Amino acid sequence: MFESAELGHKIDKETFKKEVPKLRAALLDAQYEMLEKKEFPVVILISGVDGSGKGETINLLYSWMDPRHISTLAFSAPSDEERTRPYMWRYWRALPPKGKVGIFAGSWYSQPIADRITGSMRRSELDEHLEDINRFEAMLVNEGALVLKFWFHLSKEGQKQRLKSLEKNPHTAWRVTQESYDRLKTYGKLQEVAGHVLRVTNTAHAPWIIVEGTDDEYRSLTVGRIVLDAMQRRLQQKVRQLVPVAPPIVHTIDQKNVLSELNLTQKLAKKDYESELAKYQARLSELVRDPRFVDKRSLVLVFEGADAAGKGGAIRRLGAAMDARQYQIIPIAAPTEEARAQPYLWRFWRHLPRTGRVAIFDRSWYGRVLVERVEGFCSEPDWLRAYAEINDFEHQMVESGAVVIKFWLQISADEQLRRFKERQDTEFKRFKITDEDWRNREKWDEYVSAVCDMVDRSSTGLAPWTLVEANDKNFARVKVLRTVCERLENALKDDNGKYGNK
Repeated sequence: MFESAELGHKIDKETFKKEVPKLRAALLDAQYEMLEKKEFPVVILISGVDGSGKGETINLLYSWMDPRHISTLAFSAPSDEERTRPYMWRYWRALPPKGKVGIFAGSWYSQPIADRITGSMRRSELDEHLEDINRFEAMLVNEGALVLKFWFHLSKEGQKQRLKSLEKNPHTAWRVTQESYDRLKTYGKLQEVAGHVLRVTNTAHAPWIIVEGTDDEYRSLTVGRIVLDAMQRRLQQKVRQLVPVAPPIVHTIDQKNVLSELNLTQKLAKKDYESELAKYQARLSELVRDPRFVDKRSLVLVFEGADAAGKGGAIRRLGAAMDARQYQIIPIAAPTEEARAQPYLWRFWRHLPRTGRVAIFDRSWYGRVLVERVEGFCSEPDWLRAYAEINDFEHQMVESGAVVIKFWLQISADEQLRRFKERQDTEFKRFKITDEDWRNREKWDEYVSAVCDMVDRSSTGLAPWTLVEANDKNFARVKVLRTVCERLENALKDDNGKYGNK
């Protein structure tokens, strides 16, 4: 894989000096056009062996383009704060918005490669991680990003000579450390692991570009031209290319679905409700104070449902059982301008809780396959691919220790109409009813179809949906509380064999 990067590529200094002014002017033109249109971000990954010119190339791009619209993100070992979140959390937070360039010096590939070289990660674990990365990059491209991945290569002898050359120059000697020479000893292992990583993640939508790093002028001109060509092609592209997605689900013809089969007549008497409510609130209060939860787990609660189904009431009963400093309620509305400049899931990644904390989402990332689908706010390919992206997102949460519990609260059309009228006629409830609620009601059947698809495609073993019969608010609130307690208790049992602090 690295043969073409060991041929001794060189460019004489005269040719370099002649070509650079034209290249810089064209790069600036492309950058300003991209900034004006704000249609896509550029994500540049700079990876490779020590001494191959990664830092010099980043500095050069800053000098050739407008640095005000470029950000460089350098990642080393994760901090304590980052270790309490899913692995990709810190990279999601660093993604550039549309119109901007983000350069990753040390990316989502760095840690897996290092762990495999040291033997702390098995080959099978590495491959699983690389599959996650491939899906992540496919999502970035589908969201409009231009992803450029550079691997700077040197032969073992070339790396040795390069380190010595840098060490002799007082302006660059600081770049060479004992660790650089230590890594030279594992050169063969790096080539083996990197070769495998590059092969598995060399996809059509985000291919690797291997650049020989021996000659500064060749490396710089090559990278500059590739970045320019990619930006110009992307700016000229009329229709965004999407990674293929599965076709829509074909529904059965007998009119049965997961919502129609719910028994919405279930009720809970007031006396029983008060008893059950107190029981499960006390139980939840104990669970979220359990040392195993505080030290190892987090809780992510997702509330979706028909308008006026009682999500707010259920959330308030949950909050009453916990310390307000321990949980956060995140109400989700239409995305802001800042959120629209990022991939769809970006705004949700930002709110993931650390260990010992609870995040309650009042509406969630499922808006992509519900309201955005029904109202036509996104294309069919966009919401079709969202199912897999959401499943990956939730899988990463669970892998990092989160307990993910998702609720859909369902009421009948007649009960919804009754509640709408009640809200309209009650002074202190009028804020709960809007013209949009009435418009959504007219699309009842379309929403039912979307919800059934959502459950079919995203109710996984790690994060299943709980459908809540919500015509009776007392019944619904207790079911929600009981479900949270049971799921959390089971997770803690798995951690320690038996629930409790003994």
